[in-house]
Amino acid sequence: MGRAFEFRKARKMKRWGNMARVFTKLGKEITIAVKSGGPDPETNPRLRVLIQQSKKENMPKENIERAVKKATAKDGADYKEIVYEGYGPFGIAIVVETATDNHTRTVANVRSYFNKYGGSLGTSGSLEFLFDHKCVFHIAKKEGVSLESLEFELIDFGVDEVMEDDNEIILYGEFSSYSTVQKYLEDNGFEIFSAEFERIPHELKEVTEEQRVQLDKLLEKFEDDEDVQNVFHNMKEDESGEE
Repeated sequence: MGRAFEFRKARKMKRWGNMARVFTKLGKEITIAVKSGGPDPETNPRLRVLIQQSKKENMPKENIERAVKKATAKDGADYKEIVYEGYGPFGIAIVVETATDNHTRTVANVRSYFNKYGGSLGTSGSLEFLFDHKCVFHIAKKEGVSLESLEFELIDFGVDEVMEDDNEIILYGEFSSYSTVQKYLEDNGFEIFSAEFERIPHELKEVTEEQRVQLDKLLEKFEDDEDVQNVFHNMKEDESGEE
């Protein structure tokens, strides 16, 4: 298995264990997708896959409709996707992806979290060299299609890692290959459970148990903030694989 698989085993997002957080995150992504590509799933591929993902997460239909209306209403929320980068204590690199309608509030909160726990907010792009930005698709297994043949077929579409996990297949590809991979999957009748983006660290840094406790407190502050969509870092997890 490749680096993406090892990273996936270690990374556990606490917010995805909280149903309300899941719905908030997806609702914002739907609103952003509608703003950029229109409210019709047939002509908006990103919206199409987000609606599928929302249904799989049992997000109520009215929540989906509300998120779409937010994007089309004149006084609806205008979310901006902003990425913050910085170092936590002990030299751990942290990337915080946000979707916010109030940049001033969000940057103040993010900076305060870093400062409170012995870290510092850096400049935009300062940590890009430490992470690979990947698109990640979770799809249903398809009868008659082997993992090997699918991987071979998708190499030309920008996918560089294919793995099997429980009852699904996970595809990792270049960030820029998202739309190409989605089109291939839809054209060939694959059911897409979800399609997201992840930042995979090139290397993971060891920390002591005491250091991990302090870092976990910082990561929890980020993940508890409603403006935060995703948090990525390069801290090596403990043997249990939990933060």
